[in-house]
Amino acid sequence: MRSEARPLSIAIAALGGQGGGVLADWLLAVGEHAGWLVQSTSIPGVAQRTGATVYYLEMCPKPAAGGGTPVFALMPVAGDVDVVVAAELMEAGRAVVRGLVTPDRTTLISSTHRIYGITEKSALGDGIADADAVLAALRSEARRLVSFDMDAICTQTGSVISSVLFGALAGSGVLPFPRASYEQAVRDGGVSVAASLAGFAAGFEQALKTSPVAGVIPPGAPPQSDAGRRLDERVRSVFPAHLHGLVVEGVRRLMDYQDGAYAELYLERLTEVLQRDGASAGTNRHFALTAAVARYLALWMSYEDTIRVADLKTRRSRFERFREEVRAAPEQIVYVTEFMHPRFQEMCETLPAPIGRRLQRSPRAARLLAPLFSRGRHMNTAKLGGFVALYTLAACRRWRRGTLRYQLEQGRIDAWLARIRDTADYDLAVEIAECQRLVKGYGDTHERGLRNYGAIMLWIDRAQGRTELAADVRRLRSAALADEDGRALEAALREAAA
Repeated sequence: MRSEARPLSIAIAALGGQGGGVLADWLLAVGEHAGWLVQSTSIPGVAQRTGATVYYLEMCPKPAAGGGTPVFALMPVAGDVDVVVAAELMEAGRAVVRGLVTPDRTTLISSTHRIYGITEKSALGDGIADADAVLAALRSEARRLVSFDMDAICTQTGSVISSVLFGALAGSGVLPFPRASYEQAVRDGGVSVAASLAGFAAGFEQALKTSPVAGVIPPGAPPQSDAGRRLDERVRSVFPAHLHGLVVEGVRRLMDYQDGAYAELYLERLTEVLQRDGASAGTNRHFALTAAVARYLALWMSYEDTIRVADLKTRRSRFERFREEVRAAPEQIVYVTEFMHPRFQEMCETLPAPIGRRLQRSPRAARLLAPLFSRGRHMNTAKLGGFVALYTLAACRRWRRGTLRYQLEQGRIDAWLARIRDTADYDLAVEIAECQRLVKGYGDTHERGLRNYGAIMLWIDRAQGRTELAADVRRLRSAALADEDGRALEAALREAAA
């Protein structure tokens, strides 16, 4: 089979009584629930005297009509294993010795606790192997290492290590399945369900903390509103388990920015990117594209217009923070003077789209109204007039969808997402997603960021077919962030063109 269509290969090394067979069955159920083709085999051992039992799974999505039939192997082959799961430190070391762990492809998930082998126990002196040397070998030989003391978590949760390993595997992001599928497999298995789910959750969270995928954050507290819970359940059922915390944070931000329907639009857009990401890309890159778009799409959709600025400046938490910073007594009044400088362009963009567009295009309107917005204003939000003015502007968010700024930003977002979806080079698509970092703030900052972003996108269009295009875009983006006047970006563009 072509390398991008090869099955996922998973090897599990576990001692007797550690639940390796149960872990393999859970993985089998997760794959079959997703509609994948899955094969599971085992190579028996006798504890640590002749080696642990190795359970081996290969899985892949069902081929499209007319596609080739996958051929699954019956045992792991050195240099060709995507994931190795070891229930004890020395078993992970043995997997390295056997060549199952390779720097170019293998994610290694291992507990760091020790179960001493026969040779260690029967030595005349201190025969205990050097665990630090084994850990150093694991770090150097694995593409990515997820390791922590899983035995301690078993003690805390009253579970067995197979459930903790299962949670760590889900949290590693190497498999493209949502968290809900893992949890359902545990329930369907019927083996100490409550304790196994507790061990799974602890292993999942610890994997995110100890060896997180870049850009991924652990899940926060569950949402309180009905709409929030509904969207949270949708995230759990659609997105890979390790991305749940990141996507939920995006949902929360957009519900706070606008409403639940706006957060649903975010999930719809992100689901299309997830489909573009694909199982093969996620296997090797831990869904780096979906993670990048999840973060930067939430930021772009919550762009800072005048409504958002007024909303943030009139929040109770902001006044409470100011009182705490100056250590004000309960009877004292804290006056806060805000500096506001909306320009004529931003005033037009806050208006309903037809009116705002007409004013922007009218030289006469610009000549008459622009001088009114040429200077900034100081507004005291501790006084009624200043607070009511900003509070009224913040209340306009219910009509935000009708504003000119909303139409402009949604058009830019759609063009950005289309460019990402249509880019065949995976690494280049990730770099394009990262370029959203340039578009931030409001006023001159936002305009300068858009200009730099547009310059890089134009350069990409002109440089199609160029080798190492993704690395070039990364350098251009760094140059754009280096200074405010754009000189570094101009120099980098000239160098790239040369």
